[in-house]
Amino acid sequence: MSNPITAAVNPQAWGRRHVVLAMCFLVMFIAYTDRVNISVAAVAMREQFGWSQTVKGFVLSSFFIGYMLFMIASGWLATRFGGKRVLAASVIVWSFFTLITPWAASVSFAVLIAARIGLGIGEAAVMPATYEIFQRWVPANERSRAVTRFLSGIPIGQIVGFAVTGWLTGLFGWPASFYLFGAIGFVWTAIWLMSVHNDPAEDQRVTGKELQLLQARNEAADKGTLRPVSQLLWKAPVWAIFTAHFCNNWALYFLLGWLPSYFKDAMGLSFTNAGLYSAAPWLAAFVIGNLWAILADRAIARGVAVILVRRLTVGAGLLGLATFLWLVRHVQSPTHALALVCAATGAFGIGWSGFAANMLDIAPRHCAILIGVSNTLATIPGVAGVAITGWLLDRTGSYSVPFVLTAAIAIAGALFFFIFGRARRIDIET
Repeated sequence: MSNPITAAVNPQAWGRRHVVLAMCFLVMFIAYTDRVNISVAAVAMREQFGWSQTVKGFVLSSFFIGYMLFMIASGWLATRFGGKRVLAASVIVWSFFTLITPWAASVSFAVLIAARIGLGIGEAAVMPATYEIFQRWVPANERSRAVTRFLSGIPIGQIVGFAVTGWLTGLFGWPASFYLFGAIGFVWTAIWLMSVHNDPAEDQRVTGKELQLLQARNEAADKGTLRPVSQLLWKAPVWAIFTAHFCNNWALYFLLGWLPSYFKDAMGLSFTNAGLYSAAPWLAAFVIGNLWAILADRAIARGVAVILVRRLTVGAGLLGLATFLWLVRHVQSPTHALALVCAATGAFGIGWSGFAANMLDIAPRHCAILIGVSNTLATIPGVAGVAITGWLLDRTGSYSVPFVLTAAIAIAGALFFFIFGRARRIDIET
């Protein structure tokens, strides 16, 4: 019997699954423009409303309350009702709260916080719902590319969100970006509902060859009893993904939160140049991550063991990240620092083809809920990790210790995945 991971036919280069994937990339892109635009707008909002830095911090962090609380529930909803409907509802919810943010800010601080929590609730479903769609629409030997291209919306959304918000705020005032980005979400939802089916078998525009490829993804899927998701939460391969995801995101939130300050304070750049230097590394993550994903899927298609590809990818991602962050500690030149940080974020992008795709390898039928749990845990660094970095900077006066800590966490994540990571399915009891 052929291996269900590598079995495939050769459909046309562009199929309906690529339309679905393009829409999923766009939804992650939109999510991050809506998430980060307030980081720029808050500068003008603070001046208008007389916020202290503490109040501004509450506004920026309140998003994570709704985001973390609703993540697992959204995974259950996607599994129960299908990723298409849950993702559409998710975008409607967060686009609504994006649109009303200027009004909420004008009413009261409490209403603004409620709107930011509502935004977090809406965006919580992005990853779980998309994974539920992927387990239907993505062939096994295209998982690395699909997951990486989807997650590529993160750095591109950040860059566009920061740039466009700054431009709109300068021309039309800070509310403009909320109106534009919120409206875009409703446009995406209309196109999504009209053009995408939850199941490829229901899409009349799917060719016979493509449907054969998509159905082959579960060649051995139903030859056994589906385990309850509660059992999988105790499995070491699942925790290998959770751990790698957490360690990868520790670096993500550290770099997002502190790169501009690093380039300004440690490298002596102006505000403008610090912003430019902080944006460039995320382009590196986009390019290098997607190039690696192509190589990973090609290796799998040629018969290389999936677990070997995943381990090598996680190793290149997390150990590469650790190496470059270790080297950047005592760099004196801004250009040298930028090169090393770009290499680090490039390694960060590589990791997506490892742990992020691995959830579809081991538990496709429960991937929506499990990725919800994983992303909940991986959001903790966005709250605790950023705060710990600030405390370390106050205590040491140097970025060296935060770089070392982030590198050590990355190494620990790689080692844990090497030991416990697997690629065979564990959601079916044969």
